[in-house]
Amino acid sequence: MSYQKLVIVGNLGRDPEMKYTPGGQAVTNFNLASNRQYTTSNGEKVKETTWFRVAAWGRQAETCNQYLKTGSQVLVEGRLTPDKETGGPKIWSRQDGTSGASYEVTAERVVFLTSRDEQSGGYSQGEASHQIAEDDDIPF
Repeated sequence: MSYQKLVIVGNLGRDPEMKYTPGGQAVTNFNLASNRQYTTSNGEKVKETTWFRVAAWGRQAETCNQYLKTGSQVLVEGRLTPDKETGGPKIWSRQDGTSGASYEVTAERVVFLTSRDEQSGGYSQGEASHQIAEDDDIPF
């Protein structure tokens, strides 16, 4: 028996998009950026952003589409869905010519971490670190 579970906390890079399968099942896709900051041994500060493309299904898809928007912070539990051509992450080229990768995730559970007040207002100074930098390219 095999088992995998992935847990990601991050922010939506743009508003979610909901569609329906030919059989009538709802699926909502959203881009999730997870940021990591650290300092190298020589004192250089580094910020890494890893992009995930999340697919939520059924009632959860409808809820995500209704309540999430660009900048919303969520926790996603799910499983990796490999690219059918490569067996790994989706590889793409940024506008500046550098390579990027996104990881496809099928959500089993999505937990909203941004309150309704934060959804309708903006972000306070303390939450600014959760926002996605404008210079980060969104691959999809």
